[in-house]
Amino acid sequence: MKGLLPNERIQQALRCPICQSRTEIKEPTDGQGSIRLVCLGERQHSYDFSSGGYINLLRAGHAGGGDSKQAVRARSAFLSLELYRPAAEALCDVLCRHLPTQRGLVVDAGCGEGYYTAQIAARGFSVAGADLSKFAVEAAAKRAARQGISHGFFAAASVFSLPFADGSADAVVNIFAPCAEQEFSRVLRSDGVLVVVWAGKDHLMGLKQALYNKTKENDGRADLPIVLPLIEERQVRYDITVYGRENLQNLFAMTPYYWRTSPSDSEKLARLEELTTPVDMTVAVYRKP
Repeated sequence: MKGLLPNERIQQALRCPICQSRTEIKEPTDGQGSIRLVCLGERQHSYDFSSGGYINLLRAGHAGGGDSKQAVRARSAFLSLELYRPAAEALCDVLCRHLPTQRGLVVDAGCGEGYYTAQIAARGFSVAGADLSKFAVEAAAKRAARQGISHGFFAAASVFSLPFADGSADAVVNIFAPCAEQEFSRVLRSDGVLVVVWAGKDHLMGLKQALYNKTKENDGRADLPIVLPLIEERQVRYDITVYGRENLQNLFAMTPYYWRTSPSDSEKLARLEELTTPVDMTVAVYRKP
């Protein structure tokens, strides 16, 4: 599979994760070997595009991490049901309202398997997704290829050390991923926006009630921005019904509850054929002065 090569807008923003020099794409002259991203610094650090379509820009010695292959498969399968489409559309509407042009660059920090990234790209934005999980960014690159997205780019990278120049992004989106305010502010241009999405108090409450005898509302986030000013906050709340044991297990596997639930409680869900639950997300917008 040919890598999803960065367009000119993304190429201008990319920086070498080692020396922070600008980069350029080099294709093999003899048709052999991999397409590479090469920095223009003195040492010309080089990074090959994988056969899966993404590029690994984690610093040497970084162990990686993030979602497992199993979790990525479950999330991809569940999101393909399009039950989260209203949430994705709300996110895209917010971006379109706050950015002056849809030709800008949006960095999806913690992009996972790229479901929301693809929705943003469909609105015309150039998108660059970064995630610790190589399994996730490979799935994201393959999703983009299937959907014919030519203005996207996916890299294995930490949200705390993004491979983009200072002030190079028009927006950063951060969806159910760690919020690295200082790093996000660094890559945002002046007047750019940071959009943070997290679970509202009733998010997937129906799933929790199916698993546990006692439930409580979801806690708020402890890592929200404290320097960038909040300019908008809205709730996205609606009910979904999930049919079929396989789909229910995929939903379960993409949540943190999967790792915290006892076998006896997990068995309760395994016996269900359908489940209705609220989807409840908070979408908050911050602007860099």
